[in-house]
Amino acid sequence: MEPLILEPSLYTVKAILILDNDGDRLFAKYYDDTYPSVKEQKAFEKNIFNKTHRTDSEIALLEGLTVVYKSSIDLYFYVIGSSYENELMLMAVLNCLFDSLSQMLRKNVEKRALLENMEGLFLAVDEIVDGGVILESDPQQVVHRVALRVLQSAKEQIKWSLLR
Repeated sequence: MEPLILEPSLYTVKAILILDNDGDRLFAKYYDDTYPSVKEQKAFEKNIFNKTHRTDSEIALLEGLTVVYKSSIDLYFYVIGSSYENELMLMAVLNCLFDSLSQMLRKNVEKRALLENMEGLFLAVDEIVDGGVILESDPQQVVHRVALRVLQSAKEQIKWSLLR
């Protein structure tokens, strides 16, 4: 039997999820159509939460996917890749996301603070992963770029309010 040789791919991340204490979605971004409908996505999210919320480990193989995860107070962070994906790469994305949010939220990574700063979360995820391709794994760079984009957005809002 000849070993299966897979072509290298930049498309590493299949999904990034943030769930609350009850397993409800706060943030979800899927980068492929493994779960094409919202119903399938929510069922997958409930399954992941039920399998991981009571364990102390950081990695799971579930439904043919590699899942790395971390919890903080009342949040559960997940980065999902294919079963043959490098767990260290997925963990680097997870750590970058968590550390970026920790800096942006002044070490107060909990549900209320996250919900009040969703714009920063969206921008941070977009800086870290684009279309499943990992772009950045340094939280300092992510926080810096997010701050620049927020500042540009604020300037645009001020400009338009003055033009009215």
